[in-house]
Amino acid sequence: MRAERDREPTAPAAKLQATDAVRARMSRQRARDTAIELVLRRELHRMGLRFRVHRRPLAGVRREADVIFTRARVAIFVDGCFWHGCPEHATWPKNNEEFWRTKIEGNRTRDADTDAKLAAAGWLSMRVWEHEAAVEAAARVAATVRSRRDHDRPGVRTAVGGLA
Repeated sequence: MRAERDREPTAPAAKLQATDAVRARMSRQRARDTAIELVLRRELHRMGLRFRVHRRPLAGVRREADVIFTRARVAIFVDGCFWHGCPEHATWPKNNEEFWRTKIEGNRTRDADTDAKLAAAGWLSMRVWEHEAAVEAAARVAATVRSRRDHDRPGVRTAVGGLA
C-alpha cells in the first residue's frame, strides 16, 4: 500500500496514563486555527499579503504549514510553547514524564527535519512561537516574504507604502 510505504517512521510510543479530566482537556486542544494563528493571519491580510492556509509546501512530504506564501516560497509554522519545547517557556510535566519528553523531543526533531527538507527544495521555513506578539511576528513575516518575492523579480518596484 502506497500510504503505508510513504508513512514516516515514528518513535516508539510510551503509554500515556491520563485521567478522564486530563483526556477531555487534551482532546479540546486545537491543532489548527488557534488564536495566535487567526490573529497572525488577520494581521498579514491587513498588511496586504495573500497566502494559503494549512497546506503542504512540498508534494510527497507529509508536513503541513500553517501559512504558506507560494510565490515567495515561505512556509510559516506557528508552534505552541509546550508542544514544540519553546526555549523560553518549555515545561516538562512530572506526570508521564517519559511520554512527554519523547513526544516533545520528537516534535523538535521533526521540526528540524521539516526545515531542512524545505530548505533543500528552496523554501524558507519560519517559526512563530505562540507567545510572540502577533503584530511583531506578522511584520517579521511580511518583511521576509516581500524581500524574497522582490528578490525573485529584479527591477520590480513596490507600490506606495511598500506593498507590491
